[in-house]
Amino acid sequence: MKSDQVKAGLQQAPHRSLFNALGFTQEEMKRPLIGIVSSYNEIVPGHMNIDKIVDAVKMGVAMAGGVPRVFPAIAVCDGIAMGHEGMKYSLVTRDLIADSTECMAKAHQFDALVMVPNCDKNVPGLLMAAARINVPTIFVSGGPMLAGHVLGRKRSLSSMFEAVGEYSAHKMTEEQLKEYERKVCPTCGSCSGMYTANSMNCLTEALGMGLSGNGTIPAVYSDRLRLAKEAGMQIMDLLKKDIRPRDIMTEEAFMNALTVDMALGCSTNSMLHLPAIAHEAGVEIDVDIANEVSERTPNLCHLAPAGPTYMEDLNEAGGVYAVMKELTKKDLLDLDCMTCTGKTVGENIKDAVNLNYDVIRPIDNPFSETGGLAALKGNLAPDSGIVKRSAVVPEMMVHEGPARVFDCEEDAIEAILGGKINEGDVVVIRYEGPKGGPGMREMLNPTSAIAGMGLGSSVALITDGRFSGASRGASIGHVSPEAAVGGPIALVEEGDRILINIPGHRLSLLVSDAVMEERRKAWKPRKPKITDGYLARYAALVTSGNKGAVLKVPGEEEA
Repeated sequence: MKSDQVKAGLQQAPHRSLFNALGFTQEEMKRPLIGIVSSYNEIVPGHMNIDKIVDAVKMGVAMAGGVPRVFPAIAVCDGIAMGHEGMKYSLVTRDLIADSTECMAKAHQFDALVMVPNCDKNVPGLLMAAARINVPTIFVSGGPMLAGHVLGRKRSLSSMFEAVGEYSAHKMTEEQLKEYERKVCPTCGSCSGMYTANSMNCLTEALGMGLSGNGTIPAVYSDRLRLAKEAGMQIMDLLKKDIRPRDIMTEEAFMNALTVDMALGCSTNSMLHLPAIAHEAGVEIDVDIANEVSERTPNLCHLAPAGPTYMEDLNEAGGVYAVMKELTKKDLLDLDCMTCTGKTVGENIKDAVNLNYDVIRPIDNPFSETGGLAALKGNLAPDSGIVKRSAVVPEMMVHEGPARVFDCEEDAIEAILGGKINEGDVVVIRYEGPKGGPGMREMLNPTSAIAGMGLGSSVALITDGRFSGASRGASIGHVSPEAAVGGPIALVEEGDRILINIPGHRLSLLVSDAVMEERRKAWKPRKPKITDGYLARYAALVTSGNKGAVLKVPGEEEA
């Protein structure tokens, strides 16, 4: 056992004395040491129940003969951090989570790990750590929130953000706004639509790192506790069989995850996180492959914000496995990939059934013949930009309009809520990328304001930052290269015409090459917004958004 390095032999007598201080018995000294990474805290609604999940995991581990020991991972609530400097600290925690988990796991020589994440950066951060540490590992999330019920309809956090725009446009009363405020988030759990947290928890299943139901069983259901116990027991089987994350997270598994991503209509952030996780697993994903996968993968689900269904509905319809089973009808998945069940994908999903064709469309009657995400390129985004096309209305799939240019999110929000954005405009928000932000802030506030103001079917938004999974509309993020390194988005001027062609995968600034060259000669880098602390170190090391915004190691060129 790996943990024998701290428990067995004469030289480990001092180590054992410290285990004695923990109350270990002689029997426990002989058993596998299982680390449980708990993302519990009291400030994130998606994490406030994780202590109960962790207790259930501990019970499962102990029942199967292991010795569970808990250590923490931090978590930021993106909703609470949204729209102010706090959002600069969201994406950057992904690397803190991965790094600190690596430190704890290797310092204490755990034989295996159970990861208990839930919200946006914890899932990819812990998947990155799992690939890096590469001891037997399984995931069980805290689970999604139930949908709220407001004025007789199911609602979620994205509805709340859009309600602010509706109120600003005098389309909603103050009392109606307060009704939303009281009821859109009715329980603990990750917010109830197909936002980033739920996207990544579902893709954890598709990758093979979580048991069935990991992404969809609501946080408040007792099934979630049973799942946690099963995960605790299953880690002992993975340890016995020596099945490790890199045995599961292969190139074929990532292709499966990308395919499920397209079918589910996941958050654009999945195209930031999957390449980063793959990088840790020794697999390289170019975002261009998103279009290749999308062209052959029908979009089967329209969960909020793309449609009127929620995670609880997906769970009742059969969950991720039911979606995967539909995809097998066109041979879109590699069924031979190993998973954390100790079985292959094909064995796992053979009995899955689609129980609701309104929630999970049958493969021969999809919402669209192409997947939920698209990568766009052109002279405005030479490397790429990402759009959640399943959440774009038909009339905005091809759009040309004048650029309305803002150098930070706050200025754009002020203009939108102030009625200064007109139908047909293309809002450009720059200097919000991984380096320029720094931290690549999410733009849920401006996208929600655009929708709430009634402009969602006529105004586009382009940014080198990123979007919440709760964003909808013609919202194109991750534009690379970013403005801070002199990408073309830095050269856009007020009134320039921009052409967006989502089916054609194009994002073009309708300005001549000669004019662009003159602008480039005149462009000068801006002083960093932050020059000390963690964000300054992050900005110095982070790579481009199209590369997953991973951190360079010393001596490594940008991946």
